[in-house]
Amino acid sequence: MGTLSNQVVVQKLTARFADKISVPNEPFGLLTFETNTETIAEVLRFLKEDKELQFNYLTDITGIHYPEQELAIGVIYHLHSLSTNVRIRIKVFLSVANPSIPTATNLWEGANWMERETYDFFGVQFEGHPNLCRILNVDDMTVFPMRKEYPLEDPNRVDKKDLFFGR
Repeated sequence: MGTLSNQVVVQKLTARFADKISVPNEPFGLLTFETNTETIAEVLRFLKEDKELQFNYLTDITGIHYPEQELAIGVIYHLHSLSTNVRIRIKVFLSVANPSIPTATNLWEGANWMERETYDFFGVQFEGHPNLCRILNVDDMTVFPMRKEYPLEDPNRVDKKDLFFGR
């Protein structure tokens, strides 16, 4: 098993993509950076096919919703290099009006269900996906439940007033 540091990964990424990726940081030692929808497919292919990096295992694809941001929907990829035991996180942020991003199923077959789940809960359209449909929610559902578009509680409920709890 070879050794690979986060600094080597950053150097290779910045040499290849320069201004197309954000300044990487390392929260809790996990190398994390952002890119955009035009570049994500190329970045993922480079990370997987580079002979030194070998990020050959797609651990997870998920989404996140930050309603206060301009680009509110995030798609997060977690990759793992099994040969060097290094992990990396890539984030791409999309607008709520058009949450569309290229599919990763052409690189990893396992991305199929992960992308379908992200679509099901966040409404992200994965362009080129072989069968993008709901898998956990009912087919006729018109909303995406993990988006923070509705208040958490009904403000008119009387049993949740602070005075009943000594606050």
